Amino acid sequence: MVVPNPMVKGGIAAVVNGYRGSELEKKYDITYVESYKDGSKFEKLLKGICGYLHFIRVLLLHKPDLVHIHSSFGPSFYRKMPFIYMATWAKVPVINHIHGADFDDFYVNASENKKKRIKKIYNKCTVLIALSEEWKKNLCQIVSNEKIVVIENYSTLYEDVLEQRQKRKCNEMILFLGELGRRKGCYDIPEVIKRVKEKIPNVKCIMAGAGSETDEEAIKKLIREKNIMDNIVFPGWIREAKKDKALKEADVFFLPSYNEGMPMSVLDAMGYGLPVVSTNVGGIPKIVHNGENGYCCDPGDIQGFTNYLVLLLSNDQYRKQAGKQSQKIVKEKYSFAAHIKQLEKLYESKVK
Repeated sequence: MVVPNPMVKGGIAAVVNGYRGSELEKKYDITYVESYKDGSKFEKLLKGICGYLHFIRVLLLHKPDLVHIHSSFGPSFYRKMPFIYMATWAKVPVINHIHGADFDDFYVNASENKKKRIKKIYNKCTVLIALSEEWKKNLCQIVSNEKIVVIENYSTLYEDVLEQRQKRKCNEMILFLGELGRRKGCYDIPEVIKRVKEKIPNVKCIMAGAGSETDEEAIKKLIREKNIMDNIVFPGWIREAKKDKALKEADVFFLPSYNEGMPMSVLDAMGYGLPVVSTNVGGIPKIVHNGENGYCCDPGDIQGFTNYLVLLLSNDQYRKQAGKQSQKIVKEKYSFAAHIKQLEKLYESKVK
């Protein structure tokens, strides 16, 4: 399995880290080949070279039955090209698990030469995994329908957390988890919080994540200009205990993204029994049902976000019911066990 380093920030690492130590490893002999890590350009280059060398060694000495690659768009696409070429040369089936978000930039608006390259690479793969039916439709522009399987991301249920949240008072806390940048809608958050503050003066928004220095400074500048410095906190990228604490203490999860696949952050929040305010992009409307466990707005709909956040924070009965619905949706359709069963079924069908 070609994966990022476990400490990499983002959804791909979150998905893969769930596989480590799981039933999947008990049933299959999985070798993880790490192809990427956060750090300097030199560290990333070195990690990539080491990943290629490790992969060659695995192909030559172990001859795997199949290769499962986790990839995205942009630089990730090009980093994964050598793995796909090497696997096909070795006549090993390739499953390419597509986690990309901005399909227009990647393919629709690309040059004809880039489109040809993408089609060539993706068609070398035995199968592509799409994160939702909507993403399957996108990928059908590149490969045939028969070559694509939909396997949605998963969540873990924390039913005890939901019980505790049902009993406590509202903290008036909004949580965002993810990359701090335009794609995730972070430039919209300051104006939204400013408007929410007019109705809920003590509202607190936790913007947990990391972005480029330029993006982070621009977002903080907007916050200063709107005089809401006391209402927004930047704890940086949080993991494990800190992430668990934030998800337990939050009252609403907020993700105003412009492009998404099937965001793990939303599924994580739902597993903790949080209602969600997000956007109707990618696979989000599949998991966030309007009026049930939250609301989806159009990207950039500042007033829509404001209205629904205020509604959820100010109506205890509705907020608590929406949190229950989040966990119900996860339990019925997005459990980790169901995700693993789908992977196992795919593996069995592709192993010769």
